[in-house]
Amino acid sequence: MSYLELLRLASPEAIVVVTALVVLAIGLSSRWGETLSSRQICSFVAVLGLALAIGAVVFLPRNANLFGGMLVVSPLNSLFKIICLGLAFCTVSLTPAEKSLHHPGEYLAMLLFGTIGLMLLVGSEELLMIFIGLELLGLSLYVLTAFDKADVRSAEAGLKYFLFGSTASAFTLFGISLIYGLSGTTGLAAIAQKLGAAPVQPLLAVGIVMTLVGFAFKIAAAPFHPWAPDTYQGAPALSAAFIASGSKVASFVVLGKIVLIGFAPLQGSAGWHAMVAGWSPVLGALAVLSILVGNLVALAQTNIRRLLAYSAVAHAGYTLLGLVAGGREGFSATLFYTSIYAITLLGAFGVVALVRRKTGGDDLENFAGLREGSPLLAGCMSVFILSLAGLPPLAGFFGKFYLFSAALRSGGNQGLLWLVAIALFGSFISLYYYLMVLKVMFVDKRPEPVPRYSSTLAGHLIVEFAITVLAVAVLLLGIVPSALVGRILASLP
Repeated sequence: MSYLELLRLASPEAIVVVTALVVLAIGLSSRWGETLSSRQICSFVAVLGLALAIGAVVFLPRNANLFGGMLVVSPLNSLFKIICLGLAFCTVSLTPAEKSLHHPGEYLAMLLFGTIGLMLLVGSEELLMIFIGLELLGLSLYVLTAFDKADVRSAEAGLKYFLFGSTASAFTLFGISLIYGLSGTTGLAAIAQKLGAAPVQPLLAVGIVMTLVGFAFKIAAAPFHPWAPDTYQGAPALSAAFIASGSKVASFVVLGKIVLIGFAPLQGSAGWHAMVAGWSPVLGALAVLSILVGNLVALAQTNIRRLLAYSAVAHAGYTLLGLVAGGREGFSATLFYTSIYAITLLGAFGVVALVRRKTGGDDLENFAGLREGSPLLAGCMSVFILSLAGLPPLAGFFGKFYLFSAALRSGGNQGLLWLVAIALFGSFISLYYYLMVLKVMFVDKRPEPVPRYSSTLAGHLIVEFAITVLAVAVLLLGIVPSALVGRILASLP
């Protein structure tokens, strides 16, 4: 294969790399420095580069496989590259809401480097390249978390995230090394062939568990979630939004490929009447812990960002149900749910960033009177919160329905009924703290005058427009979920 052909297949990643370097150069230029024009120029270049990368993905061939799976072009990979680029696009559009965003060039460059990590994760079916994508994404997210040097909580969150992430990376790499040592390959399809032809060895089970531990950290599944609340609360709001959206989507795509392609012969069963050792019972246990811990601890939160963090732990548990169910339908349910969850949380963090900019905080009490200050933001936040709660006709309702039905139909004799029952119980618990947020916005009164959110500034209008678009997307995907579900099912082999 010629270098030109390789460049053509890797053109989306190459465009984002060039965009990141251009944005970084503009941000470091002494001519613009930290002025408002610098932020606007950097944002425009970043948005333009991401749009060009989306166009490049659209023009990729339908199928291609390079270097044993290190770069795989397929309908599924292309679809989720577009989704990851779209999430990064929306994050850049929300940057004017972040008041404490100094050095916009460096910030947006790190966000773009993180986006490259997402694309490498989604576009690979080889363990070493997946690990490289994880590390590129992780290093970018550590910097984005600790980016606000004026806030000690941001530095603390970045340090905690880095320490937990480094430990998780060590587990993942050690697990990959054991799998390679016993199978002799790092390609997922080749690993599946080796595992299906040889008896299971104890070291192989250790390698699989260690690999799953690393990804459980990435998706903030209990008990590997302690980094999430501090990171979501201490990081700049948009950094937390990118961690909660893009990182989650790519991690679930890759985790699904690893367990359903690479570890497929060792799936086992999590059915209550026929439990069989394998990775399925491990993910089932992670799902139960995540749902119970996330929802119960969220009840005690008074900070909206910590509440969303523990909610994210619970939603990671719901999303794992599709992987435990396995098969084409279970994987498609997981992919749909993680996509609509990412869109919802990105919009919610956009509202949080604006409220924090106006009121100086992001506790629940700071949202009091939001209905009076900005009916538009209050309405959009209501859409996001009710979707997270899983109420119709929003996308979160169909996402949960799809997941639960896929779990009930998997296997025989409704073996995953116990998991669905626990997930339903967790959903009922979550109604309390989600409705508390709505009560604060629409019922509670502020002791001081309600701040007005209306503004004629271009940046503020762009943020409100982006949040509104995300809210409309959540509503439309609940009414017409086939628009995304059909694309996902069509892209799956």
